[in-house]
Amino acid sequence: MEQFSEEHSKCLLSKEWLVKTDNQSSTPYLFKFYSSTVDLSCCLLLTDTKSVWTEVLTSKQIARRWRDCNNGSPPPFAEAEAEDEWRTATLELLSKAHTLGGIADISFEVVESNYADFAFELECDSFKWRWETCFLGHKRSAEIISKHLILPLISISHLAFSSPDVLGDLSDADIEKAVDKVGRIARRTVDTHIKNAISKPRVASTLRRMTAMFNFITDLPPVISTAERPDLQVAKIAQRSKTPVVQRSVSPRLQAARETSLGSKATPEKSKEEEEPKLSIQMDSATESEGDEVAETAPSLAGPSTRSTPPTSRLESLSRESPPRRVSPLPSTSRGQVSDSDSSPVRPAKKLKKPVSSSSDDDSEEERKRRVAQLKSGGGPGGVKRGTRQPVKRGGKRF
Repeated sequence: MEQFSEEHSKCLLSKEWLVKTDNQSSTPYLFKFYSSTVDLSCCLLLTDTKSVWTEVLTSKQIARRWRDCNNGSPPPFAEAEAEDEWRTATLELLSKAHTLGGIADISFEVVESNYADFAFELECDSFKWRWETCFLGHKRSAEIISKHLILPLISISHLAFSSPDVLGDLSDADIEKAVDKVGRIARRTVDTHIKNAISKPRVASTLRRMTAMFNFITDLPPVISTAERPDLQVAKIAQRSKTPVVQRSVSPRLQAARETSLGSKATPEKSKEEEEPKLSIQMDSATESEGDEVAETAPSLAGPSTRSTPPTSRLESLSRESPPRRVSPLPSTSRGQVSDSDSSPVRPAKKLKKPVSSSSDDDSEEERKRRVAQLKSGGGPGGVKRGTRQPVKRGGKRF
């Protein structure tokens, strides 16, 4: 099968649109037909205003399909001239059938085909014919529909609305002159022609109303002859002085932290009371290493008034960490003093009475011996005897 080319499309531009409706689907189909007596070929263009199907037949293909569709047709002639005359007569009959007057008496029916995208049959009392067309594609279909149907219809609408009363009274020759004039202007500047044709209020509003009517719109727009021009000035709006406050979204974790901080500020007294024992314990533990010896000797030397008894927990920890040490009694010469290494409170030293000084430098040897004897015997200057000295107790053994 020969492909549909641009030359075939140009040949169909001067052909009229024919219309047939499928009785099964109630779909209208528009088609154009072109035949050439030079090479005895023909072509067909078919559309439903959405897609385009075409078929191109040569002389041999026309003769073969005619004989297939019509059983009473003669078999192939032996002579070439007789075969060519028969093919020419068959093509002329097809051309007459594909005209405005001939298509009215011919039936149209869509049929199934194993070789075509869209097939249909035309039938009348004397013959039957079948077309088996192929789809051209959406891009090619849009180009053909625009060139063969849409642009010519826009120009006809422009002509009809420009002089509606005149067209009804004009003859066919006068209408041809009017169409030729509009066509010459339109093909020079297609863009200006389309703009002038569609921008007319009456044409645009009529086309709008017809579109709404076709698509079952209940509120139909009116047809107008003049269009009002609105005010296209940009409205000036005074700016507000206050800037809008942008509220930022707070994450759930940050919100929980804020609530916790607010709760702690609401009960400051409780938190202080809870922190005080912790601080006291920390202070005791910080001076623990420095006051080990003081803690051992303090109860016996300082007494209950000098230092308060440490907590029970502290005493237990001290007993575990450092075992108690025995303190040897102080020598008699330093009985009222505490060694420098011991940091426990100092026991007040006993005041000794001053010895009676002699009034004379010529004290006798006897006087001195007597004083020494008194000291050795433990008697004071007043003659009071003292008992045996006992070592100072530094406290009981701790476990």
